[in-house]
Amino acid sequence: MIKKNSIIYTICAVLVLGAQQNAAGFDILPKCGKVSRAGSFCQQCQKNYSADVKIPVSMSQPLSLSDCYALSLRQSEIIAINADLIKTADARFLQALSIMLPHASFSSLDTKEKTPQDEDIDYETVASSESSTRNFNVKQTLFSGFRAFAAIKGSKFDKSQRIDEKIRAEQLLLVDVADAFYLVIEAREDLRALIRIQTALKDRINELRSRERLGRSRPSEIVNAKAQLYTVESNIEVVANQEVLSRQLLEFLVGQPIQDIVDPYDIPPTMMPEEYYVMKSDSRPDVLAAKYASMVALQESRIVDSDFLPTASIEANYYVQRTGFYKGVDWDVMLTVDVPIFDGGYTLGRSKEYALKADQKDLEFKRARRKAPYDIKTAYARLKTALAIHNSLRKAYTTAKLNYHLQRKDYERSLVNNLDVLASIQTLQDAQRNYIHALYEAKRLYWQLRVAVGEGITEKLDDII
Repeated sequence: MIKKNSIIYTICAVLVLGAQQNAAGFDILPKCGKVSRAGSFCQQCQKNYSADVKIPVSMSQPLSLSDCYALSLRQSEIIAINADLIKTADARFLQALSIMLPHASFSSLDTKEKTPQDEDIDYETVASSESSTRNFNVKQTLFSGFRAFAAIKGSKFDKSQRIDEKIRAEQLLLVDVADAFYLVIEAREDLRALIRIQTALKDRINELRSRERLGRSRPSEIVNAKAQLYTVESNIEVVANQEVLSRQLLEFLVGQPIQDIVDPYDIPPTMMPEEYYVMKSDSRPDVLAAKYASMVALQESRIVDSDFLPTASIEANYYVQRTGFYKGVDWDVMLTVDVPIFDGGYTLGRSKEYALKADQKDLEFKRARRKAPYDIKTAYARLKTALAIHNSLRKAYTTAKLNYHLQRKDYERSLVNNLDVLASIQTLQDAQRNYIHALYEAKRLYWQLRVAVGEGITEKLDDII
């Protein structure tokens, strides 16, 4: 049982809550002082804590990586912007389709003219000074230089581009969430490790004091152990601050306070050959988006080039009411053909401009296609190295624990001195902290490899991509 006024108890509270106050402005501390492996209260304290501050069920339950990612998708403004761009592409398709469809309208026109006062004019032959016209108008474009076909194709490619950009934005958001998620867990695990080392050093100091009273230990041994203890306590403060900062980043991404998080996954035990991941580079969403962007730019260039070609349209009017000189004429049809001859080089300049833009987009697509395998190879190499380091540090941690227990037994039998025991404690501390960092670094790199390949969240972390 941890004493309520002890430093360990306070640090445990910081570990669980990140020194965060509740909505009522009071610090909530675990009543029993017990902290689970995931950094949460015991079941009874969690139940009391939820009842005291009236936390919603979704907030009182531990959040996994997939839960945090789902919350971040709803919170992210970038994802919402990409969703709006997809709707914008749909609107552009309707605009392009309107070029090929007939346009119908109803028109009403009333005119009134001043009667001439000239005596030489025969007023009987002058048309009425008032007239009105009511008619339906239908206009159909017959030929627009293939502008409509290019616009429709371009709008379809634009929508495909926006969809892939949204998918890629979601994948990149997953990297941010995974990094923040595992930074929080790493900080909490590191803090628990330091607290265990702190406890071991305090026990060592108490034992040295007892031996000092019996004349079997020197005061310098106690001072040496205290110096090591103070160093550990300073590291506790540093790591506690890192936990707060990383948790605040995760809260920013998910849009709500973070209390308990759980990580039921394990790192993948094996990896496929590098070529297996590289061959998926062409299907990565950002590569496909760059491809569609190049096709959109090509269609825009064709739309501009259509200005060099003639256009033809037919327009028909049906009059339901007509007065004045044209009374009795119920309908008319007009065929219009426009042939461009010279516009001072304006169309030629726009054509060259959009042709160069299309070439730029094509170069961007080639660069994205060339860069994707490099990203995958880099992520693969980093993860492969991280897995090897993790396996080695796991063995080092296991060996350091065994060494510490053996040193303590040898010290009780006076086979080693106090410096050997303190050195084993320091070795255990370094090995455990390095192992924790390597473990969660490997998990972060795993998700980076998945996103580099172009894959998103999965329910199982220990699968083979």
